[in-house]
Amino acid sequence: MLITHDTECALGILVDLLNTAPEINGAEQLADPAALCAFVTRHDISEVDSIGDSDLRSVRELRGQLREVFTARSTESAAGLVNALVAAVNATPRLTDHDGHGWHMHYFAPHAALADHLAAELGMALGLILMAGERERLRRCEAPDCARLFVDLSRNRSRRYCDSRTCGNRMHVAAYRARQRSAADEAVGV
Repeated sequence: MLITHDTECALGILVDLLNTAPEINGAEQLADPAALCAFVTRHDISEVDSIGDSDLRSVRELRGQLREVFTARSTESAAGLVNALVAAVNATPRLTDHDGHGWHMHYFAPHAALADHLAAELGMALGLILMAGERERLRRCEAPDCARLFVDLSRNRSRRYCDSRTCGNRMHVAAYRARQRSAADEAVGV
């Protein structure tokens, strides 16, 4: 599956936005407009005007809608949710080459409200995944104590954990220790 750089960036923003929810981390990661502003800065989201309380409420609402797409039971229902999301913000595709990024597509109106900007960009990125028949790449971490979501962009769709350094490593260590205990138990005849 060919994923362009700007689509990969949008998917990264999508996953990070979804993983700011309190049900993922135990606490709201977008607690105030300053946290949302830091999120925008961290992801170098362009053409964003000032961010206030209404933006925070709208982005949190959008986050819930995006989660519904991510966790939909079927591609048809996910596609319907994406279509509704993108239609609601009147996506306006346009080519741009700002900030030395080369030519790429923006799907939001210039200086749109942040939630509309994100709905258009992230909705289109999800739409491209669905259109490619790659919905199974939208995943939840398989570590039993982790609820984080991720997009598996590996060639063979084999990624199982949100982060191989944390959840992946922790699960591999736990499996190793369980094998060692099992071998020790067998050795002493338990």
